[in-house]
Amino acid sequence: MEIKVHRIYEKEQPKGFRVLVDRLWPRGISKEDADLDDHWKEIAPSDELRKWFDHDSDKWADFRKKYLKELSANKEIIKERLQEVDRNTLVLLYAAKDTDHNNAVVLKEYINRLG
Repeated sequence: MEIKVHRIYEKEQPKGFRVLVDRLWPRGISKEDADLDDHWKEIAPSDELRKWFDHDSDKWADFRKKYLKELSANKEIIKERLQEVDRNTLVLLYAAKDTDHNNAVVLKEYINRLG
């Protein structure tokens, strides 16, 4: 399965099984416009971790490590969600402005490790 990471606010959106991977719904995006197949908020970073990170790239290494630990604790849920993906491409959508330092990047890394 190919996994793409994409910002939900971008005009050009990739095709595939589209999943929002943020706990909070993105501002200014209607559910209709989002055109999602699912919302995996239960495997998004915990509120505590999300608030601590606050999109501060200086905290990226620690955020990544802590979020990978949270993902490991939710391994079975992630496997269940992946079984629901009915297309060859999984699109992980996120709202953060930083395209390199966000939870979707870490989630993609984790899913690729699962094999």
